[in-house]
Amino acid sequence: MGKGGKPDEGDGFGDASRDGVEQKNMAAWLLGVNTLKIQPFKLPNLGPHDVLVRLKAVGICGSDVHHFKNMRCADFVVKEPMVIGHECAGFVEEVGSEVKHLVPGDRVALEPGINCKRCELCKQGRYNLCPEMKFFGSPPTHGCLANQVVHPGDLCFKLPNNVSLEEGAMCEPLSVGVHACRRANVGPETNVLVMGAGPIGLVTLLAARAFEASRIVVADVNGHRLSVARALGAHEIVKVSTNIEEVAEEVAKIKEAMGTRVDVSFDCAGFNKTMATALSATGSGGKVCLVGMGQRELTLPLTSATAREVNVIGIFRYKNTWPLCLELLRSGKVDVKPLITHRLGFSQKEVEKAFEISAGGGNAIKVMFNL
Repeated sequence: MGKGGKPDEGDGFGDASRDGVEQKNMAAWLLGVNTLKIQPFKLPNLGPHDVLVRLKAVGICGSDVHHFKNMRCADFVVKEPMVIGHECAGFVEEVGSEVKHLVPGDRVALEPGINCKRCELCKQGRYNLCPEMKFFGSPPTHGCLANQVVHPGDLCFKLPNNVSLEEGAMCEPLSVGVHACRRANVGPETNVLVMGAGPIGLVTLLAARAFEASRIVVADVNGHRLSVARALGAHEIVKVSTNIEEVAEEVAKIKEAMGTRVDVSFDCAGFNKTMATALSATGSGGKVCLVGMGQRELTLPLTSATAREVNVIGIFRYKNTWPLCLELLRSGKVDVKPLITHRLGFSQKEVEKAFEISAGGGNAIKVMFNL
């Protein structure tokens, strides 16, 4: 998993359970385009700073779907069979000798990226950009759609009593929205535009509300997802098209819906059309945050944005977000439960169905495995 591991080449069993009874550790392996198979997966040995976690909730992310459909997501290419998944929570089963903040039975949410802690970026606190990052389900690192994982204890966060395991798994996508809002300095005087009402767009909306943005407008091509955005607290919604020739007309609609200048735009889709709309809609001196990665390369109208000193900010994963996400969930300032639209078990048939649902779009927002 995050600590490494391999397919079991012997009898198909993972590590022995600590009561002396052998138990299989099964995982969902991505073997090729549109091909997943549940197979045994051997866990690495538990180190002194590690935790053994039995997973109970694992969500499907858009990047998982990209890997499933294309064997790549942006520049991350799957070159050999890989366990998929990175949004997860579960129960602690065993702790290493140096882990003092957790005990067996604790419910935890897992931050999926293991950074080197030694490079300049890690030392500067920007560990999400670590070139040696080992991230669940991002090739070549195996993911977490499995019965058990071994993971560093400092990346396992105890859940508050009133936060469910599913909500714990949702800390991962919520972290993207929280990190984006931090990067853009969203606050009570910020008027926010969110382009895209998919899972990441919706968690960015929730994060912007938690950061007390004064006004939030969400734009999308899908009427159902816009209705979800409205229910989650968007002040206005705007239905747009995929036709790039309609950018000017739609920017006018967005500005009318906002009723004032757009200070920060979040492009949570990552297409030429959505980014062009965000750049054109954002007011002079504002910020555009590129959160989604729909296309590997973008052709953008930067001349006008440059003349208006619009800052373009990149967003890559997150850093130091789990404590805040858990507090937002505990306090009720953020409710991620409405985003979970589908729940499935962990059989071969259900894994295939879950990825079919996620890849198909439609009314699905977050598909969650209950292991």
